[in-house]
Amino acid sequence: MTRQVNIHDAKTHFSKLVDEVERGGDVVIARAGKPVLRLVRIEADVMPRTLGFGKDSLKGFSQSEWNALDTDLASMFDWAKLEDADK
Repeated sequence: MTRQVNIHDAKTHFSKLVDEVERGGDVVIARAGKPVLRLVRIEADVMPRTLGFGKDSLKGFSQSEWNALDTDLASMFDWAKLEDADK
């Protein structure tokens, strides 16, 4: 059964609406009584992944070359500045 709520109630009770949708409920959000959007549960299988799609494009790299790339990449960042920005 579809439950319709107005935007104000949706903002006030959003976490409860999310719980309801996770349990399989159907929630429609309306503005002035007119449906605007629907909250839907995202299914885990929505986007199947194909692993290894780029395996042939990066042939010939040894482990030491990968390690060097990591070092080069790390040297491009001032980690101290980034850590200070997080505080």
